[in-house]
Amino acid sequence: MTPFTLTLIKLAFLAVLWLFVIAAVGVIRADLFGSKAATRAAQPQPARAAKLPKQPRAQQQRSAPTKLVVVQGERAGTVIDLTGVPITIGRANDATLVVTDDYASSRHARIYAQDGQWIVEDLGSTNGTYLGRTKVSRPMPVPPGVPVRIGKTVIELRK
Repeated sequence: MTPFTLTLIKLAFLAVLWLFVIAAVGVIRADLFGSKAATRAAQPQPARAAKLPKQPRAQQQRSAPTKLVVVQGERAGTVIDLTGVPITIGRANDATLVVTDDYASSRHARIYAQDGQWIVEDLGSTNGTYLGRTKVSRPMPVPPGVPVRIGKTVIELRK
């Protein structure tokens, strides 16, 4: 090979290496400080809320869960009373339910009350949040007893 070709290969390798380093730093920054998508998702938006189906008042009050229970994972047995305050789940120390799961993001998901029902919302996590077997891609109502999986941690709303 000519010296010119070797120089081009070296420069191309160096460029790819720098792109990898920049991508890795971006992922670490997003995990530590939250991504822009997580910040946008954490802000309440009336347009999203209008798309959720509403239940009749009698059904809302009859089936309203009163506690969140961790049924699988490191925190199994943990019970959080549902008071209407949003519950954040993730590895961050300021989360309501702190999970030490390698598959959970620092601000992974939140569960909040809206119109008499509880809603789960993924906050732009890397590995996703699952309601039953369905991946949560938008805010979704959580029926009592249906598992919500975040990494290896499984939670349920119960009466």
